[in-house]
Amino acid sequence: MDTHHHVDTPVDTAARLREAGLRVTDSRRAVLDALVGRPHASADELLAVVALTIPGTSMQSMYNVLGDFVDAGLVRRIEPAGRPGLFELRVGDNHHHLVCSRCGAVQDVDCVVGEAPCLTPSDTHGYAVQTAEVTFWGLCPACAAVAEAQPA
Repeated sequence: MDTHHHVDTPVDTAARLREAGLRVTDSRRAVLDALVGRPHASADELLAVVALTIPGTSMQSMYNVLGDFVDAGLVRRIEPAGRPGLFELRVGDNHHHLVCSRCGAVQDVDCVVGEAPCLTPSDTHGYAVQTAEVTFWGLCPACAAVAEAQPA
């Protein structure tokens, strides 16, 4: 096994699973591999990719694996209103998302100020706030260009 890490080195999924305290299985490795190349993927998208290497993978087993990943802090689930849940490997920083209200494209947005929660509510109502999750809705550049070309 090559221990030298290069920029183009594939992610060592087995090591990532072990670090998160999870048992290494083929399906967990396949889901993690699928997520590496697809930030903000839905369970459906991930299942389509995983089924190429592990035929017969069920949606239920996909949800089980993703649930284990989220519980272990390996994966973050985001749920833009009215959309299926999306999964990403970018965890541990309190970043936010831009979502296109037309095509559903998702883009990461770094925290506005330093560390979590990076936004302060006007009234915490006594809550000990740990993170902030903001979804900015609008049109991505491609959809904005189409909208401009087709006046309502």
